[in-house]
Amino acid sequence: MFPVHVGLRKGYLLSPVLFIVFMDRIYRRSQGLEEVWFGDHRISSLIFADDVVLLAPSSLDLQHALGRFAAECEAAGMRVSTSKSEAMVLDLKKVACTLQIGGELLPQVEEFKYLGVLFTSEGRMDREIDRRICAAAAVMRSMNRSVVVKKELSRKAKLSIYQLIYVPTLTYGHDRKGIAVMFSHLMCAAPGTPNYNPPRQSGQTMGPEEEQGA
Repeated sequence: MFPVHVGLRKGYLLSPVLFIVFMDRIYRRSQGLEEVWFGDHRISSLIFADDVVLLAPSSLDLQHALGRFAAECEAAGMRVSTSKSEAMVLDLKKVACTLQIGGELLPQVEEFKYLGVLFTSEGRMDREIDRRICAAAAVMRSMNRSVVVKKELSRKAKLSIYQLIYVPTLTYGHDRKGIAVMFSHLMCAAPGTPNYNPPRQSGQTMGPEEEQGA
């Protein structure tokens, strides 16, 4: 440790590097045995910058993990914002989960947004798909007013803008199967419907045979 007399200005390249160093230290020192299975992988947390999700098989295990994480944050001169923290149980049934930080209870929610994607306690993606469709529709309306009507723009330029703005807005946070489901909602057709060819993220199409093998 060494004394710090001058901080870093916002936007300095060294700022995120130093933050990553602190977060890596906190993550390593707060690691425990609480993990959950996702497919073939065991996961205990999701971390992107200062957006952190702790995962555990029970509320007691999660409280232990949260306590260690909060303690390591304080040791590094940081703190967990209780006003921005929530608890959620992934289960088809409603299950109570009481978590606290420093004696302050965290609210339990049925849904929360992480990195722009909406997650629900039942594990359903309907709400997120609807949000994506609404967001993409708003983008399309804006593009119709500001891009499509511009005669000075070539068709190639308009298609480029469409692929760079509209498509990412619609498909953000969804993998290939998620995109197929989303487009089935858009087209009001089941994936097994003949001539059902939802676009991939790359702009190509996926035929029925390839869809079934995915």
